[in-house]
Order: sequence, then structure tokens, then C-alpha cells
Amino acid sequence: MSGAANPWAPRRFWTQATVVDAAGGFGVALDDRPLRTPGRAALVVPVRALAQAVADEWAAQDGTVRPDTMPVTRAVNAAIDRVAPDPEPLIDGIAAYGESDLLCHRAPGPAGLVARQAAAWDPLLAWAERDLGARLVPVQGVMPAAQPPESLSALRAAVARLDAFALTGLSEVVSLSGSVVIGLAVALEHRPAAELWDIAHLDEIWQTEQWGSDAAAEAARALRGAAFQRAADLLAMLR
Repeated sequence: MSGAANPWAPRRFWTQATVVDAAGGFGVALDDRPLRTPGRAALVVPVRALAQAVADEWAAQDGTVRPDTMPVTRAVNAAIDRVAPDPEPLIDGIAAYGESDLLCHRAPGPAGLVARQAAAWDPLLAWAERDLGARLVPVQGVMPAAQPPESLSALRAAVARLDAFALTGLSEVVSLSGSVVIGLAVALEHRPAAELWDIAHLDEIWQTEQWGSDAAAEAARALRGAAFQRAADLLAMLR
């Protein structure tokens, strides 16, 4: 039954969740027991703020452990167990968004939407060219167009400079926005995350302004927006 407690969920056995110094960074201890990932690796992160966020999630558990209420812990586990041992596939997957980046696909009309896209998206493409060395070419429509290989290489290089924890957050931001440029703008603190989320959903916002809101669509976008902000917060902790 929906909402029923899971009888197999682990129960809280600790009194306190605290940040502790660890080799290579910071860990979390449940009382005197160091926290480990599902893969049995030591849970060690590079900055205290991230360890504190993990500890706060464990401290907030009441009765049974609910992983769905622990997004930071899940992200850290993924970074340690899945990304860190072999980051190249994730780097490639993130960088591949440059081949069909949201910011490059422009509406043929109406004129108001075309102008809104240009005003919001062109400055981000200019930033990517200036600061990342990645010149991407806008096209009309949804069909991908070949982008300069040197630009795609520059985007991949920018992604590859991030560690496993930042890659985990970046992957979420990019997949939710459809844009590696927007993702890197979040990771490199080029623009506020909330502003970049709206930029990524400019088309949906435009449609709402023209035709009114749809409650289900608005609720779905709010859920995605919350996930986007959580990933952006993780990236901010690492800076």
C-alpha cells in the first residue's frame, strides 16, 4: 500500500551523526561507527560542508532509514562507488550534450519567442566561447547540426577538470536542463542556479504566458527544479 512503512528498511541505531576528520578529507560517524557507502568504501568527501550535509541527513532519520529523503548521501555514494573508479564514461556522457545543446536549438517563430531565446541564450553561448573556448553554432529546429570538433573537445576538457563529486552534481544539472553549457555555468558559478533553471525552461515559460498554466506540468517542473537546485547546492558546497 502506498505510504506504508517498509518492514525491511534498516532502523536507526545511532544517537548522533557527526563529521569526523578522515584521510583525504572528511567522513561521517554514526556514534563511533564510520559511515561507508553501499559498496563498502569509506565515505570520505573533500570538503567539510558536504560531510555536514550528509551528517544532517542521517541525523534527520526517524525510526527507519529512508534513502529517498537523503539526496546528498545518495549523490556522495554514487560519486565514490560508481564515478570515481572510472569517470570517463560519465565525462563522455555529459560532454556529448554539446552536440545537441538546448541553447543551440532555436524556434523558427513566433518572433517574440525567437527574440526571448536570443536574449537569454546568446550571452551563455558567448560566455562558453570566451571562457571555455567552445564556440557553438545555433540552428533553427530540433535536428542536431554538426558543431566544431574543437569546441566539443573544449567542453569535454572543462567537464574533465571536475572531480567525481562535482561530476555527479553536474550530470544531474545537465540532464535536467538539456545543456552542458548551462551545467558548466552552474558548476563554475557564472550565473545563479535559479536564473539558469528559468533560462533552461524559457520555452515552457513562454507557452504558459501565452496559453495559461497547466497544473500537472507546473508540478512536474517544480519537482525537476527542486532536483536541479539540490544538484546545484552540491556543486556550491564543493567550491
